[in-house]
Amino acid sequence: MKELIRTNDIVFISWLQATLAGDGIEAVVFDQYVSAIEGQAGPVQRRVMVLDEDFARAQWLLNSERPPLT
Repeated sequence: MKELIRTNDIVFISWLQATLAGDGIEAVVFDQYVSAIEGQAGPVQRRVMVLDEDFARAQWLLNSERPPLT
């Protein structure tokens, strides 16, 4: 598995998982429980992971479908 992104933004993670799933890519979130224990401002961020063979497509989806920052 490869790390696609690290973040504590649970709304973004939810969006990303749904976007990837819509393209048939399963994403697994690592460190979500440790991050929850540490709190949102903690040093441990959640990691969104995908299979090696899905990484290039997932990265393309992330970069092309990502909502603009406000």
